Amino acid sequence: MRVPRVAYFPDSFHEVNGVAHTSRNFEAYAVRHGLPFLCVRAGDRAELVVESGEVRSLELKRSRTSIRLEKDLEFDTIFWRHHDAIEWELKRFKPDVIHITGPSELGVFGATFAWKMGIPLAASWHTNVHEYLAKRMRRLTGLLPAKHVLAAEHGIEVATLDLATRMYKLAKVVFAPNLELCAMLEQETGKHCHLMRRGVDTELFTPARRRRAADDGVITLGYVGRLSVEKNIALLMVVARELRAMKIAVRFLIVGQGGDEALLREQLPEAVFAGVLRGEALAAAYADMDVFLFPSHTDTFGNVVLEALASGVPAVVTPDGGPKFIVRNGETGFVVEDNAFANSVAALSRDREQLERMRVAAREYALGCSWDAVFGRVYEAYGTVLDQ
Repeated sequence: MRVPRVAYFPDSFHEVNGVAHTSRNFEAYAVRHGLPFLCVRAGDRAELVVESGEVRSLELKRSRTSIRLEKDLEFDTIFWRHHDAIEWELKRFKPDVIHITGPSELGVFGATFAWKMGIPLAASWHTNVHEYLAKRMRRLTGLLPAKHVLAAEHGIEVATLDLATRMYKLAKVVFAPNLELCAMLEQETGKHCHLMRRGVDTELFTPARRRRAADDGVITLGYVGRLSVEKNIALLMVVARELRAMKIAVRFLIVGQGGDEALLREQLPEAVFAGVLRGEALAAAYADMDVFLFPSHTDTFGNVVLEALASGVPAVVTPDGGPKFIVRNGETGFVVEDNAFANSVAALSRDREQLERMRVAAREYALGCSWDAVFGRVYEAYGTVLDQ
């Protein structure tokens, strides 16, 4: 089978989140392997860029009418003004597959042009938008009588999931980052779902970047990600209180930004808030951590968890969402309920030999994950559609 020409419409590209991280690596994979690839994305500029060979990027500027969903996430209500520019570039590129990553303005465009031009649509699920929206709406649902709050949140989840999966029913091939989400998509769409896990750059994220002194005996607890309600960051404050009650000295290193940053700063006055970091600065921050805490119940995969493991940092995650498929409980970290996070940290602080074994095991696990393997399987799945 000839290599398919792929037009990719990601929800995020330049932002700091899992979709953007995956999208940048997808484009880099196409560059490394000389594949025909067009990335249609939103950004701060409006231009067509030839990245390398047949890899091209059509970047389209969002308008001032964009709705800000988070500090680095927006939805442009008049993105349709770019219709002609996208159509012209698609006709010139002649894709065999159009791939979308969610129900954003880019996803709607991708699905529309796939239908309009008779091109097979691929759709990968990256964000549990139904769970995110339900949590973001708590400022409103919280005004309801207590007995109606859970029912209201459940209703929002069900309605949002139904709307989101309607787009995935249009796809010829669907992807998800873990087995649970694959099962959900198969049930909702009636289509076979292919796994699209995430990879990690083990040359960038490595224990060798650790800068802390060897005799620094204080346990550093790390978190990387958005500082907002859907990430369950309130648990970090609970962990801090419980560890203080146990008289266990720890320091927090928090990387990221978000609407709840002020609350975290107030409750964790001794924590280091590094803001948004990238590249080597981010890799060094990971390497300086001893234990990575990721309290989210909604993440579909958890890129940051894999980056922490690659940095030789065992992770404590919840039994919900994608991170539990990354962490090997008792070997590279712990998969526990919220009320056991502090006890997990306490156990490692008291048994430094176990902590060291987990650090080694975490790094070894991450060495087996590569982006080339991830996207190689994606292209194999494209082939199942093109062969029909």
